[in-house]
Amino acid sequence: MCAIPTVESAGTENQEMVELSFGQLHPSLDDPVLLSMNLLNDIASDHPQAVSFAAGRPYEEFFRVEQLYGYLGTFVTHLTDVVGLTDAEARRTVFQYGRTKGVIHDLVARYLEIDEDISVDPDAVVVTVGSQEALFLTLRSLRASPQDVVLAVAPTYFGLTGAARLLDMPVLDVGDGDGGLDLVDLEHQVTAARARGHRPRALYLVPDFSNPTGVSLDLATRTALLDLAADLDLLIIEDNPYGLFQADPGTRPPNLKALDTRHQVVHVGSFAKTGLPGARVGFVVADQPVVRDGRPVGTLADQLSLIKSNVTLNTSPVAQAVIGGKLLRHGCSMVAANKREIEVYRANLRRVLAGLTERFGATDSVTWNTPAGGFFVVLTVPFTVDDRSLRKSARDHGVIWTPMHHFHTGMTSSHQIRLSFSLLDDASIDEGLDRLTAFVTAESQEFGHSA
Repeated sequence: MCAIPTVESAGTENQEMVELSFGQLHPSLDDPVLLSMNLLNDIASDHPQAVSFAAGRPYEEFFRVEQLYGYLGTFVTHLTDVVGLTDAEARRTVFQYGRTKGVIHDLVARYLEIDEDISVDPDAVVVTVGSQEALFLTLRSLRASPQDVVLAVAPTYFGLTGAARLLDMPVLDVGDGDGGLDLVDLEHQVTAARARGHRPRALYLVPDFSNPTGVSLDLATRTALLDLAADLDLLIIEDNPYGLFQADPGTRPPNLKALDTRHQVVHVGSFAKTGLPGARVGFVVADQPVVRDGRPVGTLADQLSLIKSNVTLNTSPVAQAVIGGKLLRHGCSMVAANKREIEVYRANLRRVLAGLTERFGATDSVTWNTPAGGFFVVLTVPFTVDDRSLRKSARDHGVIWTPMHHFHTGMTSSHQIRLSFSLLDDASIDEGLDRLTAFVTAESQEFGHSA
């Protein structure tokens, strides 16, 4: 058995404890952006019986522990029978410290070709500890001076703003417009930033079923964005966690990296939603050539791997092996691997939209958008919502959601909430919508509105 050690307190009564002044720690630690996830987790923990529309997590009912052993075995067999490693070399690949860029980079490149129509040299792929590390490494490489800034389509996933905050890299908001991106505002923000002495390095966005709005860019906007970014000498950081989850098969336009002919798109991906969230495996495609004194010195991926070697050394080879095994089991297609999950998400989206129509369709004071896929729907209500409203909803009505102000820089309240439906079954969706209706009705009446 594993004994738990006890701490001897004798003789320590008169010893002064070391205290750290919060003001001498990094200022990001007091930033609401970094506190958002903890807030949602704390509320969920305090109200375990509440129905949660907050967590953007994949559906859990198909998880099986035995899958882990199967995927691991498949990957090891691949190493010996296909790659040609000896048994000792295969064991070493899984058990030892690994290649900084990853050990499944070739499988990731194959997956991108099959599912995303992206052709990329496997050496331009860096396998990361989730997409969060991919964002951090990318921003770290681009933040060369205090003048460097990153732009992001607002509202923005707070993982991006949090990473930028840790790196002291300001985030400039770009309007989302009617189609998910206001190109005129993008050009204005870049021009204005340069006039102030800033150096815009990249635009971050989620072009497919974005978090938090669920909005997607149409093909014309994608093409226009690539042309405008080239004119503005601006990189694009494309985050693609939800792209495979279309509500209607075959309707999603090519992602930006598939349309990229100038090497201006850094493509960030994750297997958290399609593979296994607990594995914490993501990746970044960074095939931009890097030159020094006019001579090539590799790619941006090479530079990211240098940073990674001083942050996490390498992504867990065991975790990579599990994801690699899942890819191999399904012909390197995550579309094939997620057939059941895709149907669940489609059905859940239809059920949420139909449920909102049934409950609020007779009023104009409560509205919502209609995403073409993904995990999220945004509800607009006739009263202000904030973190206190969320606690009240959880305590009095047993339903949790995410206030949209968490995705806007500097906001503390708004009239919108994000509903995530990916983790729920039919009964939970129906019960959760009933509880949400009770909350919205009660709040509307309190503030003199009808719902």
